[in-house]
Amino acid sequence: MILKWDFMNLKAELEKELKVYNEFKNKNIKLDISRGKPASEQIDFVSDIFQKAETENNFYMQRKGQDKLDVGNYGLLAGISELRHLFADLLDLEDDNLFIGGNSSLNLMYDLLVLNIMFGNQDSEMPWGKLESMKMLCPSPGYDRHFMMAEHLGFDLISVPMREDGPDMDIVESLVANFPNIKGIWCTPLYSNPDGFVYSDKTVERLAKMEAAKDFRIFWDNAYFTHHLVEGKVNRIANIIKLSEQYGNPNRVYQFSSTSKITFPGGGVSLIASSKDNIDYILSHFKYKTISYDKMNMYRHALVFKTKEDVESHMEKLAKFNRPKFDLTLSILEKELKDYEKYLFYTKPEGGYFVSLYTMSNCAKKTYNLCKDAGLIMTTAGDTFPYGIDPNDSHLRIAPTFPDLKELENALKLFVTCVKIAILEELINKQDNFIE
Repeated sequence: MILKWDFMNLKAELEKELKVYNEFKNKNIKLDISRGKPASEQIDFVSDIFQKAETENNFYMQRKGQDKLDVGNYGLLAGISELRHLFADLLDLEDDNLFIGGNSSLNLMYDLLVLNIMFGNQDSEMPWGKLESMKMLCPSPGYDRHFMMAEHLGFDLISVPMREDGPDMDIVESLVANFPNIKGIWCTPLYSNPDGFVYSDKTVERLAKMEAAKDFRIFWDNAYFTHHLVEGKVNRIANIIKLSEQYGNPNRVYQFSSTSKITFPGGGVSLIASSKDNIDYILSHFKYKTISYDKMNMYRHALVFKTKEDVESHMEKLAKFNRPKFDLTLSILEKELKDYEKYLFYTKPEGGYFVSLYTMSNCAKKTYNLCKDAGLIMTTAGDTFPYGIDPNDSHLRIAPTFPDLKELENALKLFVTCVKIAILEELINKQDNFIE
């Protein structure tokens, strides 16, 4: 047991793990657990469903749905009625609260940031870009692309600690009440990226009713609202759009999602859900950049998913691809790192696409570099924090879904070996911190 190790035993244990590590290096492996990507088998499964629906419905010749408009032609900037209704039903909203876009919800987030920078929103006194500074709250660890996008567009990023029930709301409320140039906050409320946390109803309510600048916006990236992992258990979150309206802030929320991990990562549909006022305002600006998004693809999705029950049934089938991978991940972490539990912990998500491991301080970058040198690609240590700076140098994100089970097992065994080496070297360098 690690608690009984003295200096010599630590050195011996390190030598043992280095031997295992060098065996991995000599195999010249190439493994990737860096991104939350569906496996090829899952995409094949989805492709079969779409091919069948297209064939049965004579897709390319029968191109008219509820709107009685040829979906291969121009028009319907807000998207086809079938999908606006489908996602309104899934999100417990009205059809007028929905806008359907192209394949990327990140693209829509970027567009709305640019819209607010250039023109402000209907509650702004001036465009955000004309302020002396623009600031964005970033619950951390969080989604690296959120942070990079906001930084790229000129926002100052303010880190807010994440807790198991969402961002630390005492800090959030204090900041937005006192600094009107804080214009937004990033939120991934259901199975947060990367921890897999679920925002509590109380957290959602506090976000909806807190005192903030009138044109403050919540960028509510509800990417995993259908991505449940525990069989028979479906986590839900409070309806922030309805709560914001209830508390007198009807335009506060831009909610985003997509079918990237429901259908095709590079060929799905995306959405904005918001107040009708917000949707109308967005359309009044988007009409200058496009006549319509890909309605053929929207119609293709509408043929496959006619009701929210269709989506829920489909997602339970997809969970069978990912559930064994999360089970394997947690099993290996528990078995291999049991003797190191004093120095680390990891999350056990009930949905989403990631597992977080928090190792000993000053060990994350070292672990990442060891993995990289041995052929294992992971999310760069620090990337889940604003500006790529993890103040404790302890967080590592595991994305188990892309490899097959054998590849995943090899990746995780290499990963835990690197975690152990980094911790052992840190302990050896800090002998005074040994536990008796």
